[in-house]
Amino acid sequence: MLRITELKLPIHHPEEALATAIRDRLRITPRDLVRYTIARRAHDARDKMDIQFVYSVDVTLRNEAPVLARCRRDRHVNPTPDTGYRFVAKAPADYAGPRPVVVGAGPCGLFAGLMLAQMGFRPIILDRGKVVRERTKDTWGLWRRSELNPESNVQFGEGGAGTFSDGKLWSQIKDPRHLGRKVLTEFVKAGAPPEILTEAHPHIGTFRLVTMVESMRATVEALGGEYRFGHRVEDIDVETAADGSRRLRGLRFQTGEAMAVGPVVLAVGHSARDTFHMLHDRGVFLEAKPFSIGVRIEHPQSWIDRARFGPCAGHPDLGAAAYSLSHHCANERTVYSFCMCPGGTVVAATSEPGRVATNGMSQYSRNERNANSGIVVGIDPDRDYPGHPLAGIALQRHWEERAYVAGGGDYSAPAQKLGDFLAGRPSTALGSVIPSYRPGVKLTDLAECLPEFVVTAMREALVAFGREIPGYDHPDAVLTGVETRTSSPLRITRGEDFQSLNTAGLYPAGEGAGYAGGILSAAVDGIKVAEAVARDLLAMGQAKVAVARA
Repeated sequence: MLRITELKLPIHHPEEALATAIRDRLRITPRDLVRYTIARRAHDARDKMDIQFVYSVDVTLRNEAPVLARCRRDRHVNPTPDTGYRFVAKAPADYAGPRPVVVGAGPCGLFAGLMLAQMGFRPIILDRGKVVRERTKDTWGLWRRSELNPESNVQFGEGGAGTFSDGKLWSQIKDPRHLGRKVLTEFVKAGAPPEILTEAHPHIGTFRLVTMVESMRATVEALGGEYRFGHRVEDIDVETAADGSRRLRGLRFQTGEAMAVGPVVLAVGHSARDTFHMLHDRGVFLEAKPFSIGVRIEHPQSWIDRARFGPCAGHPDLGAAAYSLSHHCANERTVYSFCMCPGGTVVAATSEPGRVATNGMSQYSRNERNANSGIVVGIDPDRDYPGHPLAGIALQRHWEERAYVAGGGDYSAPAQKLGDFLAGRPSTALGSVIPSYRPGVKLTDLAECLPEFVVTAMREALVAFGREIPGYDHPDAVLTGVETRTSSPLRITRGEDFQSLNTAGLYPAGEGAGYAGGILSAAVDGIKVAEAVARDLLAMGQAKVAVARA
């Protein structure tokens, strides 16, 4: 089978045009082409008057060898790569070793647990929150009634923070083993639309993610895995040897229960601040890392569609338009769009009482009135919060508390029209753009809720973004604050064996540990860590057998 890349066709092309383009590229007759499947589809909208679809296709030919030889100088014609997943380890049928424990049931923990179950190790998955449907009810409780459950919300519970997002399934990670394909394949098995396997920028949306998470839990349980919800890890037991080396031996929960453990995958997400404090107190090595803060910006989706697609706006195969923006400012700060949600809503994403944090969410249809995106400013430890690995958490909390006060103290969010933000005056009335944030917004001056350098950088960047996307700096666009949970503010540093640098048996993983950013990269990291755990479990078993025989 051959793969052809960069096949370009007009957006309004008839179905048979793709087969014709394949034959023309390979210089073959209709009889030579047995079949083809689309491996990937993207669109090129740089010229709004001539938007094109860009295809990668896998083709089966009657006689492949002469065609491949004839096309040897064409870098867009190659043998189809093998993207199938192969397990690196399998538990023996009589495996009686320790059951691995996964802490956290977000994308990383979900895939770590799934992989360990598929390899036969019967993992135990712990989560501080609730099953996804109960968690959804609690989350709506904040959005509709301003009632926050600190253990069950956008951040905590089955499915993780990605459940209440746009459900984007792409990343910029290097993936030579095609682990991302394994993630997408498992999602399709769990009920995701098959199109995610071919679209260049696949997404799922919240409602579909809920049913998929449930399906994947059922798969893990059918393979011998076990879930325990309402189990927040409150403390860990670490054994220190005579040589100073440390090993994790147990977990303690808020319920008063304790559990002796073998290997533990720690996939707690970027908002498990109490867990990070506990780990630091117990001597687990942590280090501060960069993250970003800013606001959410909203425009009518129709504005973005027209700006990006011109006369093709509204074409059903294009869907709602997205964008990606970045600007390096005079104050040496970089401002960029983050987690852009076409046709979505801005949501309350706090997990702590007395604080306001925002995020973006959309459904698979992406058919809500507004587009929204984070507009955030990169910050770094050395410059902005030096001296302590937990200082980034303190910085996040400070500005979230300021946002809570500015929003009126009832989890409403502070908001401002873009024109007023640029002019440095509080907003007193909305314009043509209606904010989507629930439980509601309070118009104010967002400069009270952000560091001065962030405000300065954003004012410069938003004008620059208006030059790139006409209308982006429209004075009626709405800014809602604050966006602080862009990524974990720290890293639980691990070695090449995926274990904590100074605490053996602890495998930090995913976004909370500082090794991922988004659903796909977190899931891929979960697979990698699960593989490392499986190898180590088998090696421990073999070592015990060798000792017994000796």
